[in-house]
Amino acid sequence: MTPAPAPRELGAFLKARRAQLAPQDLGLPETDSHRKVAGLRRQEVAQLAAISVDYYTRLEQGRVRASESVLATLARALRLDDDQQKYLYELAGRSDARPRRRRGPAQRMRPAMRRLLDQLTGTPAVVLGKRMDILAWNVAAAALFTDFSLTPPGRRNYVRLLFTDPVVRDMHREWEHDARDAVAALRMEAAADPDDPELAQLVGELSVQDADFRTWWAEHRVNNLSYGTKHYRHRLVGDLTLDCDVWSSPDGSGQRLMVLTAEPDTPSHDALRILTAWTAE
Repeated sequence: MTPAPAPRELGAFLKARRAQLAPQDLGLPETDSHRKVAGLRRQEVAQLAAISVDYYTRLEQGRVRASESVLATLARALRLDDDQQKYLYELAGRSDARPRRRRGPAQRMRPAMRRLLDQLTGTPAVVLGKRMDILAWNVAAAALFTDFSLTPPGRRNYVRLLFTDPVVRDMHREWEHDARDAVAALRMEAAADPDDPELAQLVGELSVQDADFRTWWAEHRVNNLSYGTKHYRHRLVGDLTLDCDVWSSPDGSGQRLMVLTAEPDTPSHDALRILTAWTAE
């Protein structure tokens, strides 16, 4: 027989755990240097776990029993290790429902994809993996967007950069359109793998950091990122209008090659040639 839940002890554990975490531990902005609460606020934990602040408050106060799905999202949001997860589920009276920790395999590029990327010397190209992580890029892509090598590997994500990197954000002349499309594409990823802990962490982080992301994610709009026209404003060569095509790898890995090209005999074509020539030099 499952033991009765101990809601007060569960609330005490949640409160203690969030007090141990600083915003920067989770990649969140520390906007207030005079925080009255040690660690994370209730609102921040609720947003990271994609639940309402009211529901999370009632959990801490012992006025509601947590569902299995909420426990799973809280475990991810609060970065609980295996022992802490076990303790969380036991306090909630759901020890039999505790899921095993799932760690996805490292994303590795196919050699053929790497060769193709290297051969596109005059065309910006990026390899996107799961969650739209940036796995690789060529020199032209770094010249167009930003030097991705300066971003820690664990934070090289197309959607994250679109919302949090000032250089990447400002170069999009139609940022709202492009950002909403990216959120919709990320929604498709969530439908394919709803239990991906890294995706849940990314969504929670951006939901806390950006009100637009939080609003657009809640709309449940979806699309399959495949092609379109992008309008950029580059700090060196000015305005660019580029065709964006995304090609899926045939091996079922979910990896995609994003290529940006300009129509011949246009100012954008000339500007792209100048940009790649400077990069080559």
